[in-house]
Amino acid sequence: MGAILPPPQGLLLDAMGTLIGLKQPVGLTYARLAQAHGLDLDPERVERCFGQAYRSAPPLAFPGLAGPALRQAELAWWTERIHQSLKGAGAQTVPEPLAADLFNHYADGAAWQVYPEVANQLQKWHGQGLKLAVVSNFDSRLPGLLEQLGLANWFGAVVVSSSAGSAKPDPAPFQLALSQLQLAAHQAWHVGDSLEDLAGATAAGLPCILVRRS
Repeated sequence: MGAILPPPQGLLLDAMGTLIGLKQPVGLTYARLAQAHGLDLDPERVERCFGQAYRSAPPLAFPGLAGPALRQAELAWWTERIHQSLKGAGAQTVPEPLAADLFNHYADGAAWQVYPEVANQLQKWHGQGLKLAVVSNFDSRLPGLLEQLGLANWFGAVVVSSSAGSAKPDPAPFQLALSQLQLAAHQAWHVGDSLEDLAGATAAGLPCILVRRS
């Protein structure tokens, strides 16, 4: 039998796929906004190409950058993924404003949904005295999204890979979140939805609970 874990004093939570998700598939959104710029693309093909571009991308992490320089690096990273996705789906050229339009689209809380059980669960954990933080392979848009979606007040820290300088499965983002919550690894658990969550949490010395969504 495995060892019984002591109750945690804090939880580190993944964002995308755990707390929040997109209201509309990426391929459909990309194709819709591309059409406004004169491109007629198949959403399913865009979706496949985006998946390939995202999986083969370097980490969304920029050590040593902050402020406008960080924001520019984030936009450049996503612009490359957008160009790969749309050109792979048949676009000969990608209009220059389109990448910024898509980047800004996903900075709007209207593009996202909070999973139905999340708000009540966060309230329950907070009522139990647990310290909560987000650890996400995302960028500086996330704190604003959590604010728009009514979740920000539950968290004592929000760590995103772009500003942390490393991405899951690297343990560093987890360690940064623990430091900001003033907890040791043995005092917290991680909740996520991917193998990157499991590998990163394990490397940081945290038990990991994986959420399985349909």
